[in-house]
Parts: sequence; structure tokens; C-alpha cells
Amino acid sequence: MEPFVVHKGKVAGLDRANIDTDQIIPKQFLKRIERTGFGQFLFYDWRYLSDGTPNPHFELNRPENEGATILVANENFGCGSSREHAPWALADYGFRAIIAPSFADIFYNNCLKNSLLPIKLPKEDVAYLLKQAERADYELTISLEQQVVFDDEGFTSSFDIDPYRKQLLLKGWDEIDLTFVYEPYIIAYEKKRS
Repeated sequence: MEPFVVHKGKVAGLDRANIDTDQIIPKQFLKRIERTGFGQFLFYDWRYLSDGTPNPHFELNRPENEGATILVANENFGCGSSREHAPWALADYGFRAIIAPSFADIFYNNCLKNSLLPIKLPKEDVAYLLKQAERADYELTISLEQQVVFDDEGFTSSFDIDPYRKQLLLKGWDEIDLTFVYEPYIIAYEKKRS
């Protein structure tokens, strides 16, 4: 996984609440077991019209949102089923962080396990960011080390994150990578037992 220390990126706003995992990645695209290739199906039913052409009214299809790496949405993001494909699709599309007032618990934890940073901010801060995201050039900086989100115009907001998950993200590790840190001890233990 890629470490997440500081990230500066373009912001896209999705001013909707209760975005569930079925909307993030529809069920018909869950036939793969790889973690890649899902970005093309992200928000598929919203991004495309019934004839398969891009929906010009969907927020992420607007030219000003091309290349966005930070998504801002409203409360209860990632509700619904517990599919891990949802964070895979968001990350594969290019997002490094999702900012919302609240997240579904399973989705939140799945993000952390897949190097996608879910950030909970107060509703008034999210409302401000959604308004700013209407501009084509709006960028935010996220410092995981400092646990702060800020822009170049004076906005700053801090966020909480579990210290264990924070360390894994900072190092770009998952639980398996963490196990490898203890490999010499495991080998020594195994040698004693054989």
C-alpha cells in the first residue's frame, strides 16, 4: 500500500447523504477478486445514462472535477452492505481521501485497511468544503501526521483517527505488512520449537 503522510489534491463535491455501497459500486461489477479495475464502475448508475453515455449532470463527470483526489460528501457515506469493493473502487478511481460528517462503520474500517483515508469533519465544515468544491481549482491539503485538513485560503479543521490505524497508513502497511515486522521473532520462536 502507498503511505499516506501529506496529500494535496483537487476536491470534488458530492452533495448527497446516505450514499450506500450499492451506489458506490453496483452489484453487477463485483465478480472480480482483484483490488484493481473497479474505478471504471464507480457510481456507475449515476455516472452513466441508460444508453451507456456519460451523464453530463453527474458531479464527477464535470470537467472541473477531472483528476480530483479528495471527495467530499454528506453524512452516512458508505452505508449499506459491507462490500470491500467500495473502497477499492474509490481508490482505483484516484481518490486518496473521503471527507464527510459520518461514515458507516464497516465502510470506514474497510477504507482504512485499503489506504483510503476517511475523514470525519463537522457538518458546517463539510458544507463549506462542498461550496468551495464547486470551483474548478479548489484544493485541500491533508496532513495525517498532524491530523488536519486545510486550504490556502485560511480554512483549517482537525480530525480524529485511531492511533494504530494512523501508524499503518503513515507507513503504508496493512496487517500482513505489520506481521512481517515481527518475522525475525517468529523465525526465532519456530527454531526453538523445532
